[in-house]
Amino acid sequence: MDREKELVDNTLGGFLRARRARLRPCDVGIPTSGRRRVPGLRREEVAALAGVSSDYYTRLEQGRERHPSRQILEAVGRALQLDGEAMAHLHRVAGPTTRRTRRAPRVERVAPHLRRLLDTWRDTPAFVVSPVLDILARNRLASVLHADFTHSDNLLRMTFLDPVARRFHRDWDRAAESTVATLRRAAGIDPEDPRLSQVVGELSLKSADFSTLWARHDVRAKTRETKRFHHAQVGDLELHFASFIVNSAPTQQLVVYQAEPGTASADALSLLGSLSAGAVAEEPAAGAALD
Repeated sequence: MDREKELVDNTLGGFLRARRARLRPCDVGIPTSGRRRVPGLRREEVAALAGVSSDYYTRLEQGRERHPSRQILEAVGRALQLDGEAMAHLHRVAGPTTRRTRRAPRVERVAPHLRRLLDTWRDTPAFVVSPVLDILARNRLASVLHADFTHSDNLLRMTFLDPVARRFHRDWDRAAESTVATLRRAAGIDPEDPRLSQVVGELSLKSADFSTLWARHDVRAKTRETKRFHHAQVGDLELHFASFIVNSAPTQQLVVYQAEPGTASADALSLLGSLSAGAVAEEPAAGAALD
């Protein structure tokens, strides 16, 4: 459990170090000569760009400065060239935290009316996920889309622990980066979530690819994107997805896939729909014990 806690709690300092390491001096207009001992920018270079003392920035990165002002965080974020999502994450992880008594994993439940809505979408794969990407409910077409997976309870486990993933995702690297960045965002919002500790702990032990991406501290919300899949029965699919916050359960997101009308992907999705006619929609147990 200590290993899991360490992996999740490496928040502000880990985030700053990771983003500093990804910037080259030439990216920020700093001239260099000779060999540098560390990748990316030095601490004193970030401090100078942000207009703070090197000692202050060092304390911030080491976790010894507990109450940075909003203005300082904005200056550091600009120095590190953070985008809007990453800047919001910086403010979240730098905010004051209160240690709470360790709580039991939250049992996520999908409302009956949302389940019924999923079932009415016979031509569109759709499912509901938790903040740590547990699949809480899916309709029949989504069940058939994911039919080849053994680990079908969580998008991260599907991506990193299931051998089918690298065939299913035609751009596996992009899919892997996206899921980890979404999980990192969840860690900034609720770092005390015990389910988060479980997911991060298991994947860190079982997947070197996950550990590498987790250490990068990329942050991204799950909103909309184009996904490129290869399904064993219908071939290649290019599907647009969008995700929506469930108002009645704001920690949950509804994910919907659609194909562009009149395309080969639309024909393949239609064929997949005919295969789903006899399938039974899965109802994964949210927060189930990990293998």
